Amino acid sequence: MNWYETVLELIDLRSFSNLWFWIMLAVIWSSASHWILGVPYDLVLRARRKGGQHEDDLHDLVRINVGRLMYISRVSGLWMTSFGCFLLSIVAVLGFYYRIEFAQATFLIFFPLAFVGLLTLATARGIEADASSGEELYKRLARHRVYVQLIGTMSIFVTSMWGMYQNFQISPLG
Repeated sequence: MNWYETVLELIDLRSFSNLWFWIMLAVIWSSASHWILGVPYDLVLRARRKGGQHEDDLHDLVRINVGRLMYISRVSGLWMTSFGCFLLSIVAVLGFYYRIEFAQATFLIFFPLAFVGLLTLATARGIEADASSGEELYKRLARHRVYVQLIGTMSIFVTSMWGMYQNFQISPLG
């Protein structure tokens, strides 16, 4: 095998048989479950345990990020939703009708993330409406994180099943 074949194998666009795709998938879902409403979850745990300045920092970050999310949703939420649905539809058609594997992989990453985005917006709306703070805020953020982890687990499972199906269709048993 020469260096040209090695480089082409490294940047192969066949997503489901590429190690980089699976690393990226793991990093995306790990990041999605760590950054809750733009706040690192370790800060939530530290604020709950130690209080004081950590709790003040958490409340400030949550207030800033909730305000930012709500402003964006009020100003351009409809346009962003329309454009996102349009892009997801294009990628789904390219992937599953025209059988472009890269588009399938892209769809299987971004479709569940769209639900995470909607869940994040709903959580932000609830925090703003209830003016959550203290233990109520910690519980709401922890519940949001569990839901994101459930979506991520289901997404990884479906993606891995579809990826195995695709890999066996291309070259059965090796």
